[in-house]
Amino acid sequence: MCLQVEFGGQTMAFETAPGLFSPARADRGTLAMLGVAALQPGLRVLDLGCGWGLAGVYAALVCGAQNVVMTDVDPLAAETARRNAVRNGVGEARVYVGDALQAVPDAAFDRILLNPPYQSDFSVAKKLILKSFNRLEMGGKLFLVVKRRDWYFNKLKSVFGGARAHMRDGYFVFEAERRSRSYAQT
Repeated sequence: MCLQVEFGGQTMAFETAPGLFSPARADRGTLAMLGVAALQPGLRVLDLGCGWGLAGVYAALVCGAQNVVMTDVDPLAAETARRNAVRNGVGEARVYVGDALQAVPDAAFDRILLNPPYQSDFSVAKKLILKSFNRLEMGGKLFLVVKRRDWYFNKLKSVFGGARAHMRDGYFVFEAERRSRSYAQT
């Protein structure tokens, strides 16, 4: 399946596949998150749980492909994101397959973009939040988009010391900044 996405002054072409998250259209939550993330040229960005690559490809177009890393636990998602990066002229963006940040050698990101899977027990989201904190540069920010507020706000507050919640298109986009050199216990 192929689709075209226009966002933030960029026109992007993507292939998707059945079984991947939101294969028929750009996810509104991801677009809400990108609208808040304040991406700029030169920022080092991680698209954590990249799916078919919408957030990572957009970040590469704005920040520079050499500054962007994408990762997903699903090999099909990672391969689709890799092809989509090439398709959109940002093939220098690095794409890894692995659980959370296990396969990502980089650290000191300025932005981490996360649209977590909605798990009833929150175990996946908890792991991703903790590991994100440890990979952010001082002053770096995690942007996380969800439909439910309270659990995520409380978890971000306990790990980051606080978070701002932005309401966009029916989603909560949380912005949490790393202000401590300590490490979150995973």
